[in-house]
Amino acid sequence: MDSKQHQTMQIAEILDRAMLNSQATPQLSLDYPEIGLKQAYQIQAAGIEKRMSRNEKLLGIKMGFTSRAKMLQMGVDDLIWGRLTSTMQLVEGGSVSLKRFIHPRIEPEIAFRLNKTLKGKVSLLEAMNAVDAIAPALEIIDSRYANFKFSLADVVADNSSSSGFVLGQWRSPKQDIGNQAMVMEINGKPVQIGSSSAILGNPWRSLVEAARLAAESDICLEAGWIVLAGAATAAHPLSTGDHVCLHTSSMGQVHLHAGE
Repeated sequence: MDSKQHQTMQIAEILDRAMLNSQATPQLSLDYPEIGLKQAYQIQAAGIEKRMSRNEKLLGIKMGFTSRAKMLQMGVDDLIWGRLTSTMQLVEGGSVSLKRFIHPRIEPEIAFRLNKTLKGKVSLLEAMNAVDAIAPALEIIDSRYANFKFSLADVVADNSSSSGFVLGQWRSPKQDIGNQAMVMEINGKPVQIGSSSAILGNPWRSLVEAARLAAESDICLEAGWIVLAGAATAAHPLSTGDHVCLHTSSMGQVHLHAGE
């Protein structure tokens, strides 16, 4: 193992420990300013390998920075992605303990379920033909870094902040999802109101980009995988006792309770 590989494993261990202990760690880029995007994805992969060694299963990927506003805010010109594992999937309508997070936030999403593999440069039609179901979803993001502050390499290494997700009922992918109203309520009050069009203009484009970006790390989007298209609105802080409900125009609802 060369020095860079050793560094990658060392940082993956730091982030894994922060996740397991629900305890924030300083930004990596403060101590390791030389880390670039390629190594950040290697750190992410090493962290997921640790989780799979504890019998977690890989379920798919999530997309990030899918709104132009977020790209501008972060000063980047491309999307990022992270991995979804079995322990991250929460029960729809169920309760999740916030003790497993550091500073959780929640955001409304659209999920795709694949029935064909996708890799590399694919057309919009190819992407659409690889999906057998869509669902409304909620994603919990939770940076392992102190004060939720991070660089681009930091966030990618930290699995792009992805920490939990819950799926609503799977539905036919034939309905129009280009401009779904997305209203996220907490305790019955709307806290974020947006449209699925905020996800790259149309969430289907996010699936095309997911295949491209994953291929850059030599990963194929597998049949059976879930792909979260990205947030339709800003994320909202999650507090103990919160009941979150996402309402959509025609895709139904998805609920989650935040417990002790």
